[in-house]
Amino acid sequence: MCGIAGLIYKGKSSNVGSEMTAMLQALRHRGPDSTGFAVYGQGNPGEYVMRFVTAEQEEMASGYDMIEIVAGRLAEVEKRLAEHGVEVKDRQAATDYAHRFVISCDSDMESLARHIEDIEGVEIMSLGNGLELIKDLGDATVVSEQYGLESFKGTHGLGHTRMATESDVDIRSAHPYWAFPYNDVAVVHNGQITNYWLMRRQMERKGHRFMSNCDSELLAVYTADNLANGISLEDSLKSSIEEIDGVFTYLVATSDSLGMAKDTMAAKPLVLYESDDLIAMASEEVSIRAILPQEIETTDPYDEEVRVWQA
Repeated sequence: MCGIAGLIYKGKSSNVGSEMTAMLQALRHRGPDSTGFAVYGQGNPGEYVMRFVTAEQEEMASGYDMIEIVAGRLAEVEKRLAEHGVEVKDRQAATDYAHRFVISCDSDMESLARHIEDIEGVEIMSLGNGLELIKDLGDATVVSEQYGLESFKGTHGLGHTRMATESDVDIRSAHPYWAFPYNDVAVVHNGQITNYWLMRRQMERKGHRFMSNCDSELLAVYTADNLANGISLEDSLKSSIEEIDGVFTYLVATSDSLGMAKDTMAAKPLVLYESDDLIAMASEEVSIRAILPQEIETTDPYDEEVRVWQA
């Protein structure tokens, strides 16, 4: 079933970490297996935030040897960053396997990311100026507390509560998806893509990588490919309705915008609230009311509807 949510403020910032937590916790019944956030803060020029994991959560329960293994993987990440001339300005760890590095470098970001992910067991969650992508097993409150999201301030964000249907219950299969190697692009999706393998092979022939077998990752790669080729976010969303088969509603965030698209059948729900300074949307109105308890008016986007808002 799954639940998706997103919000964006116009011309101001807010405590989007806390707000996204409340919105996603209200959707827990739609997906208790894992929760993910993509939140956008005010990045510093010349700096990137790299969120990455060195193991799956369930691997860490296998014993003391795993602690040594992930320590070795982390050391190799540090070594390869140094090889690319990267300066690590700050290091934080939410868990033994989940890390946040603030880095500065003049290196080619694609070659850097690919070199890091060549390390067995290492996956980059996001690498961007403003984007920070966090996902793990558990509900929104558990993940938010574990990663310190309650204090995150920014302009917009999106998130996902997952009920696993076709792929594993692990971090790799959780949403959102970052569109490697394009920074600051993230996607959440509710639905099923029926031409996933056909389009995945097309993207792979173009040189794109996939880290999971989850059909939702295709939407991130598809969007990033379009943006990299000069197509606007709005036009990419419109093209997806024609080129991607299945039933789907999905949200896309970039460094300064948030967009949504529904397929031709509009079978997957989305409720939208819009005011002068805030746009909020979610699979159910209860999610929006988690941050706006007062009387509000919402709408349901129609079939094939595409909308894009700027921060």
